[in-house]
Amino acid sequence: MTNLEKLQNWYIQQIDGDWEHTYGVKIDTLDNPAWLLEVDLAQTKYQNLNIEYQIFEKSKTDWYAIKIQNHKFKATGDPTKLDILISKFFEVIEN
Repeated sequence: MTNLEKLQNWYIQQIDGDWEHTYGVKIDTLDNPAWLLEVDLAQTKYQNLNIEYQIFEKSKTDWYAIKIQNHKFKATGDPTKLDILISKFFEVIEN
């Protein structure tokens, strides 16, 4: 199963007729350029997770960062890192 398929399945598991009206998953781009992945953890079994901001940088064009704050997983990374960002989401919630 790909990381995108895992993310789709995770989202489907959160749908309860209420959660999806307030919370969700966002994939966007930033102008530095970078990907932005945001996953709402509120009202899920992961809502109490917290991770301080962590950046993993090999160079100015090879990097990603993650954090969980205010019930939200946030990850950013260079334009080649979208799959890694999704993978890091699962690594965090599965450990």
